[in-house]
Amino acid sequence: MAIKQTAGRDALGEFAPKFAQLNDDVLFGEVWSREDKLSLRDRSLVTVTALMAQGLTDSSFKYHLMSAKKNGITKSEIAEILTHAAFYIGWSKAWAAFYMAKEIWADNSDTFDEKTAHENSMVFPIGQPNDGFAQYFIGQSFLAPLSTEQVGIFNVTFEPGCRNNWHIHHADKGGGQILVCVAGRGLYQEWGKEVRELKPGDVVNIKTGVKHWHGAASNSWFSHLAVEVPGENGRSEWCEAVSDEEYMGYSSSEKGTAEK
Repeated sequence: MAIKQTAGRDALGEFAPKFAQLNDDVLFGEVWSREDKLSLRDRSLVTVTALMAQGLTDSSFKYHLMSAKKNGITKSEIAEILTHAAFYIGWSKAWAAFYMAKEIWADNSDTFDEKTAHENSMVFPIGQPNDGFAQYFIGQSFLAPLSTEQVGIFNVTFEPGCRNNWHIHHADKGGGQILVCVAGRGLYQEWGKEVRELKPGDVVNIKTGVKHWHGAASNSWFSHLAVEVPGENGRSEWCEAVSDEEYMGYSSSEKGTAEK
């Protein structure tokens, strides 16, 4: 999606119309919009570091710091980026950059920033708190319906440590579920089997009658598309919660393979 920028025309449209056009249409409209080559987050990281190297802490640098925050760079990450760059760029330049960064990231916890960064890392929205199914989750989850016709497709997002209860999908014919992982790092487990780590691009096919759970890793947000496989009289049976002990150190040898 092309970035719409008017700052050049607003400030210099009459005085330097060509420069304004290059700034708005080429630099931002084309270069910054090439997200298939480099994400907005990575472009912000490169730009902030380049401007800091020149010792620039003017309105342009402030704009790019604000853009970096908007594009998902967290408070702890910008602190680490500036600290690392200081050894190559100069200590005094880092001090000047930190003063401006501290102002922009003031009173913003990494919990909020990480959620924003996670949402910015994927094309699908996080959606709203998944209150309708909250009783079947440990931790906060979010739900964004993407398709409710023909085939149900929902983007489900888990905060770090969040997981749903053990559950089983049933249907008289057909049915089941497919998980398509789109962002973050998650976990999936079928009853009696080892935990499987999930990464963007992974696909999980869940047949009817299989007891399982899925959710986020303890240190990462996680999103997957939940695709409802068409079936007759499809329904879900919710079972017991996945305890902290199971979540942090579950093994099939401890629990056995018998179905409850």
